[in-house]
Amino acid sequence: QVQLVESGGGLVQAGGSLRLSCVASGRTFSTYTMVWFRQAPGKERGFVAAIRRSDDSTHYADSVKGRFTISRDNAKNTVYLQMNSLKPEDTAVYYCAAHSGSDYFGPYDYWGQGTQVTVSS
Repeated sequence: QVQLVESGGGLVQAGGSLRLSCVASGRTFSTYTMVWFRQAPGKERGFVAAIRRSDDSTHYADSVKGRFTISRDNAKNTVYLQMNSLKPEDTAVYYCAAHSGSDYFGPYDYWGQGTQVTVSS
């Protein structure tokens, strides 16, 4: 079993930055492709960014490309999401997820509980 715990959310003004972290329990973190999703009120959960287990290549939703950066530190069992130039429409609960495949997308084996990001205008 792998447990994922997100942190780093909060309230920030438009144009500001936040860095989210997702720490995984267990010894097999490096074998998982890690993905960030977000869900805004009244909307479906949507893909944000992914980093592959095999080569650390990354993929982003068009809405965050150039502003967000996903990275991982396998020694710390942690995946990060650096969010710059935040906009009010980035307001959402952000979730990390893990899957054992080498593609960017699931099915997803594990999910975190989420961390709230609120961007004020």
